[in-house]
Amino acid sequence: MLTGTAFGDSRLSLWLRVREVAVPPLMIRTATARRTAGDWAGACAAAGFDVDLDLRSVARVHGGDTASRLRADLRRLAPDLLRWHMPRTAPDGFLRPGTTLVLARYEEPGRSRPVHLVARTAPAWADAGQRISLAVWDGPVPPGRASGPRGYRAPDRRFRLDLHRHLWDADRSGELRGRAGAVAATSGPQHGPAPAWAPSVPDPERFALDRWAAEAALLLSAEGRTEGGRVAVRLGARRRLLLDVRPSPARTGADEGAPEVRSARLARAGACAGLPVLPDAATWVLPDLELLRGGWIAAGGLHPLVAAALAPGAPPSGPGADTGSPADGPTVPRVVDCRGARHRIGLVDGVLVPLDHDPAEIRREELLAALTGTPLPCLQVIDAAHRRPDCLTEVRDRLAHGDSAGALTRIESTLGPGALLRDGDLRDALHDAALQRVKHGLFRAGLAGPGLRHGEPARTPSRPETHRSRPRQAASR
Repeated sequence: MLTGTAFGDSRLSLWLRVREVAVPPLMIRTATARRTAGDWAGACAAAGFDVDLDLRSVARVHGGDTASRLRADLRRLAPDLLRWHMPRTAPDGFLRPGTTLVLARYEEPGRSRPVHLVARTAPAWADAGQRISLAVWDGPVPPGRASGPRGYRAPDRRFRLDLHRHLWDADRSGELRGRAGAVAATSGPQHGPAPAWAPSVPDPERFALDRWAAEAALLLSAEGRTEGGRVAVRLGARRRLLLDVRPSPARTGADEGAPEVRSARLARAGACAGLPVLPDAATWVLPDLELLRGGWIAAGGLHPLVAAALAPGAPPSGPGADTGSPADGPTVPRVVDCRGARHRIGLVDGVLVPLDHDPAEIRREELLAALTGTPLPCLQVIDAAHRRPDCLTEVRDRLAHGDSAGALTRIESTLGPGALLRDGDLRDALHDAALQRVKHGLFRAGLAGPGLRHGEPARTPSRPETHRSRPRQAASR
């Protein structure tokens, strides 16, 4: 019990940290303003999306009707909301690398395969900046992990969001309350054998068991199986739960014809080949709901659209309604023990300087330091702040999650906008982040691959890539 509690706390701590830094307030506010003004491309740019589609090309290849439907969906897309709900990995909460999610499907008359609007993440070695690519996919959706154009993966059936538009469509975000199980289902209570099979599921409180029958029915209906059938639910890397979901027997009442689980049994992954897979968005309890119920976060700390759905009537404080600035730097001068006296250091003309020493003394002490002498304690504190400031961990987190603007704002609030960085951990962190962004740009241009030198053309591997910059572990919802 103690182990489970510790694991649960660790998992919720991960999601709480993701909610704090992964989708910064300035991103939410800017993307929302551009989206409401009708500038969907500007909203994508503000939310860290690369748009790899062209509506004219879509109209020419797939027809005007498909292009019109795609354009309408792009105008409804809230890219900051999609980033909020993207699958992530432990222990850092980064976007799940090498993943392609289907956002919408467009059937075309006379065509065997639909056209998909997809969101894609880069492989782990090139995921600097945590950017997301928005594209059109007109190939098959294979059960495996075949590589797509530019090294992106083919769509993954486990991470499809075309049945969960409330996770990215601003016009349907209000459906999140019902789909997440925050309120009782309108169809009434389930009558399937939930008490019989729920205990066999590890950590059942982490799974949305009460929603599986309804979500499986939506999945089967999308696959053309209106009379129900079997659905595979992923419980882990090798374990699956096979659900046989059918409409309930005809009866009078509100639950007439509602889907129910007729049987459920554990199986290995290989036994589920060819079966529809319940998407992760329907499998796990929504992290925001867990955080709210556990008292880990207030409604004001959620994305505004999520807060409006899960906590209607809460004050509109949230990440998108504040100043958008990272944690404030020192608003009053710092006090330093300097040669038996209490001295102050603070920002003057955008630079961190000692306030209780005259300029001539400062010049002498700086010359002494240049000649390897020991300067004044005030200057030592300023030097340490430039090389390894107290906000270094926060700056690194923001850089890792792609919030370069937030990281620089945090540095400026501590050192001043006119500061010249000195050699040290802070400068190394900024330099490394810039190099990683260059690597991502080379990947996007097709000029680099895993293990290749800069400028060497990337080759599409004949098998799934196994080289990773760090081990991957799915973040449990």
